[in-house]
Amino acid sequence: MSELETSNFFRRTVISSGDYARFIGKYFKTVFKPPYEWKQVIRHVDELGTYSTPLVLITNFLIGAILALQARPTMEDFGAAGFLPALVTRSLTIELSPVITALIVAGRVSSGIGAELGSMRVTEQIDAMECSGVDPYNYLVTTRITAMIILMPILTIMADFVGIFGSFVAEFIATGATLQLYYQKVQEYLLFWDVIPGIMKTALFGFAIALIGAYKGFNTESGTQGVGRATTSAVVLASLWILVIDLLVVKLLVTFRPDL
Repeated sequence: MSELETSNFFRRTVISSGDYARFIGKYFKTVFKPPYEWKQVIRHVDELGTYSTPLVLITNFLIGAILALQARPTMEDFGAAGFLPALVTRSLTIELSPVITALIVAGRVSSGIGAELGSMRVTEQIDAMECSGVDPYNYLVTTRITAMIILMPILTIMADFVGIFGSFVAEFIATGATLQLYYQKVQEYLLFWDVIPGIMKTALFGFAIALIGAYKGFNTESGTQGVGRATTSAVVLASLWILVIDLLVVKLLVTFRPDL
């Protein structure tokens, strides 16, 4: 990379960071300011949840079953097969279910938001809203971000239960374990407060997913190619930021809750 290309890269990065900061700041200005578009928020929760739930639940069920099947031989080698329910459940609820759920939703929702808002920008519907006195940011962006902040913890709770059930099904097939015994083992080693950080960090994931999709769509360049680029970059960036946020949250948890 030449010196000029490097300079242009850093310049674009700084400009893009400033644009994102303003976009985020505008959200916190509009979210607490009337008019409150709660009907739109509820509609987006319903639409985005319906759009994502089946794939999230199926994937987490399979992940739970696969994790149990993969872990059992190793646990048996160390004579610790009795701890398998605790291992699988903690792995799912603290880390795997939140991150996998967020990545699935990023692939479906962030691209959908980017494509929808990008199409509205290209067809000048957003400009028409501005001319008619409607704040397009509040109506189109704030509502979607708020909906995702609400939706992601709900999806993660569902994913946790389904993933644990998937691991039980795998154990039942492998050993004939009963649901009562499996639940008892889970209850012994998994506390309520162990689950909360994994659920709460998904609100940050939801914020990032919707924010990036909305930013890319809202700032789409003209033409169908611009919409395509916005959709693709929204998914890539959202997935990357999910992992970055997860790394930061895990670092904080390890620092302040080393027992987790």
